[in-house]
Amino acid sequence: MNTPQPETLYVDSDETTGYPNSPLPVLIYRDVIDTPDPEARAATFEAIFKRHGWPPSWRYHLYDFDHFHSTAHEVLGIFRGQARARLGGPNGRELMLCVGDVLVLPAGVGHASLEADDDFCMVGAYPPGQNPAIERGDPAQLEAAKARVASVALPENDPVGGSLTSLWRQDA
Repeated sequence: MNTPQPETLYVDSDETTGYPNSPLPVLIYRDVIDTPDPEARAATFEAIFKRHGWPPSWRYHLYDFDHFHSTAHEVLGIFRGQARARLGGPNGRELMLCVGDVLVLPAGVGHASLEADDDFCMVGAYPPGQNPAIERGDPAQLEAAKARVASVALPENDPVGGSLTSLWRQDA
């Protein structure tokens, strides 16, 4: 397993669409796993996340609608296919997610699949005690969503053993 330095992406709150996003950066780890078998990749992501205190919760695709979790941070490990995703809500930024990549989303960051391979699939996990409410932007509820996001505890560990703790703690 290779744990490269992550790309960081800052996503500001979007008043017009009601997406709180986060002052913490999204972390994008590229090519974390290069195992050729998709099932082995999924199992490896699950083992890595679990070892770093983020119990795996599911294997699934990325929803094709913009949404966010105001009550949990989320990690996504891509084990099959690729997708063009958007981060930050309807006015957000696009990026490609490929096999072996890991995306660490701070609570509040909007995300959606814009286009994906038919077999695109990820492992998802959350820090202990955090349960992800699925929410869609509502400008009338933005301040309440921001308050929920601000109250989500920072995780003790990076889900892949990288630099989340130093990057998020210095920004918090």
